[in-house]
Amino acid sequence: MTANAPDAVKDPVNQHGFEVNKEIGETRLGVLKNWEWYDDPKRILFSMARYKFVAKLFEGRKHALEIGCGDAFNAPIICQSVDKLTVTDFDPAFIADAQARMKDKWAYEAKVHNLLEGPIEGSFDAMYSLDVLEHIPQDQEDLFISNALKALTDDGEMILGMPSLESQAYASRASKEGHINCKSGNDFRALMQKYFRHVFLFSMNDEVVHTGYSKMAHYIIVVCCGKK
Repeated sequence: MTANAPDAVKDPVNQHGFEVNKEIGETRLGVLKNWEWYDDPKRILFSMARYKFVAKLFEGRKHALEIGCGDAFNAPIICQSVDKLTVTDFDPAFIADAQARMKDKWAYEAKVHNLLEGPIEGSFDAMYSLDVLEHIPQDQEDLFISNALKALTDDGEMILGMPSLESQAYASRASKEGHINCKSGNDFRALMQKYFRHVFLFSMNDEVVHTGYSKMAHYIIVVCCGKK
């Protein structure tokens, strides 16, 4: 608890929050989420909505893998739906931050791994990667996806999400520098149809995921199943 903070509140219904705070300590934002909250707080809501979408579709899966987890702040949302979660990122700084903030109630395994250097060990019946593929050079995207799928079970599902190509007209300079491989919705679906028999395209504006016209979407998501 914060120094000099009261031990009780006026309304008893809120007292449980103080008791939990004493028991587990305060939860801090991850490195990336701390920046988002300072720079543009509503972005955290958009990010959480994407993870909730993934979590609902992966309900009941045994072992899910996140590729490119960043600070993994949203990992507990996925933990609520799957039996086990492993998160990976190529940057050791983010994995260290994720491990330091992990709570026992929503525990996950966090590993440093770069899919461009090889497949990951293990077997997973669900995989997801949000805001990653647009950072992968186009001439390496097949390597990235192929290495990921080596660990996906035959009945596994994969979800990928990225800012749409159309959204880049409104992106910041920093985003444009990092987003070297954004796609239109139909191109995104066509890419993943090389690897899956069934690919479903969704659009997203702010925190709302829908089936509307992808060229008017800021963000696009593909849900893939039936690995070829």
